[in-house]
Amino acid sequence: MTTTFIVIAISLGALVGALLYWLLIITEGTYLGTSAVVLLYDWTAGRYDRIKDLKYVNELAFVALPIAGSLYKVPNPRLLDVATGTGRVPLALLRSMTQEINLVGADRSRGMLDEARMATDDHGEDEVTWICADAMSLPFGDSSFDAVSCLESLEFVVDPRRALREMIRVVKPGGVLWLSNRVGWEARFFPWRLAGRGRLEAVLKELGLLDVETRRWQVHYDLVSARRPREL
Repeated sequence: MTTTFIVIAISLGALVGALLYWLLIITEGTYLGTSAVVLLYDWTAGRYDRIKDLKYVNELAFVALPIAGSLYKVPNPRLLDVATGTGRVPLALLRSMTQEINLVGADRSRGMLDEARMATDDHGEDEVTWICADAMSLPFGDSSFDAVSCLESLEFVVDPRRALREMIRVVKPGGVLWLSNRVGWEARFFPWRLAGRGRLEAVLKELGLLDVETRRWQVHYDLVSARRPREL
């Protein structure tokens, strides 16, 4: 009887441990609600870049250059980075673009925004506006930006389709969305989210976007771009 009890206890412990790993590590609290996601990001903000092991050369090649290339004909372009985190996209663009660009980084986590501000201060940059805002309710007018980016974040948004509609709303006709799509083996652990190769692209087309293009980016992510039509 004692042995059976021990086996049951160990099995339950393993099950609880696996559930917590899924809830807190793999899916970063998204199935516990927005407040849980924000709390986790606030806790990890100071070491987030070390956890992600971000490399400047990779950010330049796979993030900054494709985005900059889509904006080089736009005079004084304006870009919104949704769920900006520690400001990786604005920083990569500031370090690589020769033309003047107006950047706005939005995130729900104030801890992440504090890290982003310090990163730009360290590099002597004051060209980014940091705003605490929800991806599902962006505090900007229609057609406010020439481009909108949202990287490594969409699968953690409670309602990703609503977030996409908001990003489409604030980008100008003819403007470009730059998004990441969660792929790889962990994508299957994101039910009811836009994870898995091809799913995001299909939704973008359903929402009326054009020129949907996928670039292989990381083990866990593809980089997807799409253009808002002149009339939508």
